[in-house]
This record gives sequence, C-alpha cells and structure tokens, in this order.
Amino acid sequence: MKVLLLKDVSKLGKAGEIKEVKDGYGMNFLIAKGLAEPATNATINKYKAKQKQLAEMEALDIAKAKQMQESLQNIVLKIPKKTGANKNLFGSLTKDEIASALESSHRLSIDKKSLEIPQIKTLGMFDVVVKLGHGINAELKIEVVSE
Repeated sequence: MKVLLLKDVSKLGKAGEIKEVKDGYGMNFLIAKGLAEPATNATINKYKAKQKQLAEMEALDIAKAKQMQESLQNIVLKIPKKTGANKNLFGSLTKDEIASALESSHRLSIDKKSLEIPQIKTLGMFDVVVKLGHGINAELKIEVVSE
C-alpha cells in the first residue's frame, strides 16, 4: 500500500513523502492516527496545493515583516516617564508601555512579547530589539524623557 505522509513518522519518513508500507500498518496505524492518507492522485494533488498555499502565505508574512522592519528602524520613540531627584525613573520602563506608545504615536501594532528590552531605569536613548518572526528582527530606538 502506498501512503502520503501528513506528519513526520520516525523510522519511516518525513511529511510529504510517499512510502510503500504493509496494508495493516498503513490502515490500522498511519491512516487511523491521521499520520498519512492513501496515496491517490487526488490526495497528492490536494497536498501539493495546500503546500503551495502555505508557501504563499509565508512569503506574504515575510514581506509584511520586512516592511515593518523598515518602518521601525526609522522611528525614535519618545516616552515620558516620572523621574526622581537624580534622574532615575520611578520603576522601570515596561514592554507594555513601549507597545502602547508605539500604537498611539505611530499607529504600529506589535505584540509586547516580541520586544527584547534591557532594564531601563534612567533617562536616555536605548535600543530595543523587536522580533518580527521568520528570523527578522528590527531595532527600535527609544528615548526616555522626563515628564
């Protein structure tokens, strides 16, 4: 029996491969568990179309991430914070404050979980790394100013 693997199966093959297996193993294990489908022309064409669609969506996501990267690298985000006597902040600057300031001032929406910030407890300029996915990162410059 020929099957099209939908998921990686150890000691058999990777997803997308067509393998020859015994009928019982194919029907009772691989197909029953959703790891494979019978390798007919219809299922192969359906799988290839789905893979093509996923590749197109990934290319679109990468293009959006690169566009966002260009937008973020041209921004210097000013965030006002309350300070004490020696220009230290009351508390530290948080990821949530950065994300909301970027949303309100530049209308760019980013997930606060994608930010990598150093501990910011003083006034000044800081670089923040924004992970945009697909291995694309952007540097956002932040200037913390006194209120």
